[in-house]
Amino acid sequence: MVMKKRYLAILMGLMVGASLLTGCGTSQNTDSSAEEETSSKAYGEITALGEDSFTLDSGMGDAIEVTVTDDTEITTQVTAGTGMGGGNMSFGDMDIPDGESSGDRSAAPDSGSGDAADDTGTSASGDDSENDGDASDTTDTDDSESAEDSDGSTPPDMPSDNGGSDENMQGMPSGDGSDGDMPDMSSSDSEDFGGGMGTNGSSTIDFDDLSVGDVVAVTYDADGNVTAVMVLYSVAASTDTEGSGSDTASASGISYTAVNEYTADATVDGENISSTGTDENAILISEGANVTVTDSTVSRSSADSTGGDNSSFYGVGAAILTIDGTAYISDTTVETDAAGGAGVFAYGDGIVYVADCTITTQQDTSGGIHAAGGGTLYAWNLAVETNGESAAAIRSDRGGGTMVVDEGTYTSNGTGSPAVYCTADIVVHDATLTATASEAVCIEGLNTLRLYDCDLTGSMADDSQNDCTWNIILYQSMSGDSEVGNSVFEMVGGTLTAKNGGMFYTTNTESTFTLSDVDITYADDSEFFLRCTGNDNQRGWGSSGSNGADCLFTAIDQEMEGDIIWDSISQLDFYMTDGSTLTGVVLDDETYAGDGGDGYCNLYIGSDCTWTVTGDSVLSDLQNEGTIVDESGNTVTIQGSDGTVYVQGTSQYTITVDSYETNADLTGASAVSEWSDYEVEKPDEL
Repeated sequence: MVMKKRYLAILMGLMVGASLLTGCGTSQNTDSSAEEETSSKAYGEITALGEDSFTLDSGMGDAIEVTVTDDTEITTQVTAGTGMGGGNMSFGDMDIPDGESSGDRSAAPDSGSGDAADDTGTSASGDDSENDGDASDTTDTDDSESAEDSDGSTPPDMPSDNGGSDENMQGMPSGDGSDGDMPDMSSSDSEDFGGGMGTNGSSTIDFDDLSVGDVVAVTYDADGNVTAVMVLYSVAASTDTEGSGSDTASASGISYTAVNEYTADATVDGENISSTGTDENAILISEGANVTVTDSTVSRSSADSTGGDNSSFYGVGAAILTIDGTAYISDTTVETDAAGGAGVFAYGDGIVYVADCTITTQQDTSGGIHAAGGGTLYAWNLAVETNGESAAAIRSDRGGGTMVVDEGTYTSNGTGSPAVYCTADIVVHDATLTATASEAVCIEGLNTLRLYDCDLTGSMADDSQNDCTWNIILYQSMSGDSEVGNSVFEMVGGTLTAKNGGMFYTTNTESTFTLSDVDITYADDSEFFLRCTGNDNQRGWGSSGSNGADCLFTAIDQEMEGDIIWDSISQLDFYMTDGSTLTGVVLDDETYAGDGGDGYCNLYIGSDCTWTVTGDSVLSDLQNEGTIVDESGNTVTIQGSDGTVYVQGTSQYTITVDSYETNADLTGASAVSEWSDYEVEKPDEL
């Protein structure tokens, strides 16, 4: 939703048919400042059509009326079979959690909307982690996973359900970012988003070719006139490609070659299957076949493979790919050394059950286990290691899907390659998740990651293209790989470690964080506990000055340290419940808020919770039933912005608020779910 210079550069690339990076790592250094001075953009879904106008709804605020003239150029990046990668991109009827409000982020120029829907395909991290799509891949700009790599790349998968988001958005180092992960968007370790919206080139269409339900990017000149309309998602194209498995792939112009293709039920036991062809699969399962692979070795090695969007979105070049059918994989070693060589991939109507396997990938855009296009993957006790850029250990991409992972170790070593790059519905239990050169997690758009009793570690590098450095990022690049909506991060139990930078960052999106009894270790140079602001990321996440975040944060029996940073173009509801503690300050930082807005930061402190204040703080509404003291135990003064003194303290610190109440309405807080709600029984075939 944030649309900065990087995003503009990405959109320009799409308009000329260039592939854009969508990962969190790689970024481009295109200077779009000149264009920004003369034009602006809005993104959303067409909800009504008139004779020469249409109504645009971003799903996050007021409707926008767009009038088209004879001078308005109308183009499309979507060809039959693409439909934005098969994702059901719905901008309306978004599920906003209780206590969280949404701002208008796609308003036309000078509309004063809070969070502008930036269409840059960059992710938030500058670390090149998968949250931006592993932007480190400069050739496969479309594949960067980390938010830091989203600069100039398209974001990861656009899952149809609210569980898919770009992998890491962590520091977006240049060139970092790969499949499913959001390219460098700020400085997170996101992977490059595979394939960009401009992969198929653009073509001119007529106004009559527009349909209700199309998702478009509208360009305005300095006077507010509509100069161009680009179709990013076409209802007609999506309808043309209804189908599944190989049919869908074929309709999209995707073809597969494989060493062993299974179109009927089969068992592979004790075999050694090797693939050396260009963009070739070692095993391809289609046409509804049920295939069991056990006690085998499956390898892929190719110096000529291209990786890119076809690998990130459709699984081209993966070692084991299921596009229509069911794979049961156990006690098997999977190794790849080829660009785009994911280990195990579920796409479309493909369902994968994989247990007790070792999966190792070496090159860029090569996730360990991967789901896209609505695929489903269930995993038990895997040992996964990835070494390329835009190569999250647990990865998803355009079109999203479902992944449930139980136990095992999942390590990503590449830039812009988070441990988890999320553009799907992903649940992980009792696993060790480590990103050694990227943010730990990158989530983009309407997608969800739930962690239960996991050990999660990230190490995103600082990057000058990012406004900050983070460990977990929730954001929206509006590149088209992830449906616009609420990004959800839920962590229950386990440990969370940041080796560098702040802990949680959300920008240009709606987001929900829920933490319950997590043991947190902070970086020595931790910049913040939570940053909920707009951004000026060079990769272009939304329109600068109107790309804030709407965030619901709930802490349950949670110890927290560090500052909470917000701005007036963002909306933050922060709940402390069940004995939670916070040590730090709450700061209003207007650095990236442009002319400002009507945003707020509301803090709700339950009766058994404590806020230990370490400096003067500023927020909107403070509802307190707990304890507020400084580090010496002194009562902190609480005064209104109008000068009213609500609490006269003995501390040197003051909390300034717009309103103050001595009881806390906690009904807007989110609640945690349980692992048992998602646990999948291992099938007999494994």
